[in-house]
Amino acid sequence: MPSEVETLCDYVNENWQKPAIHLAAFVLWKLNWIHPFTDGNGRTSRALSYLVLCVRLGVHLPGTNAIPEQIAINKSPYYEALEKADVADSEGCIDVSALEEYLSSLLAKQLLSVLESDTGKPAK
Repeated sequence: MPSEVETLCDYVNENWQKPAIHLAAFVLWKLNWIHPFTDGNGRTSRALSYLVLCVRLGVHLPGTNAIPEQIAINKSPYYEALEKADVADSEGCIDVSALEEYLSSLLAKQLLSVLESDTGKPAK
């Protein structure tokens, strides 16, 4: 297990120039795949993924219902995207594109909440 965590960290460090959403998706998938804890793997993966996203972007992301909170509300799309990454891994490649799309949609909702709170109207 320690070598898998080191692999995760190495990937993030060696690919820091990649898009923030890719790194967040990779961390979300890989830490869940490693499953290093007896409890709290999902919560820890979601929190670490969000931290990587914020650090890579260089901002504390505004908005309500942050990505980890949105995932907790409806986990089905999250599990489906994780499974797609697992299938790719079993075929010998890294493909977290389903997670990237999913996280992107959640990020958009989080950021749109800022407009909604400023205007009092749903953002279009």
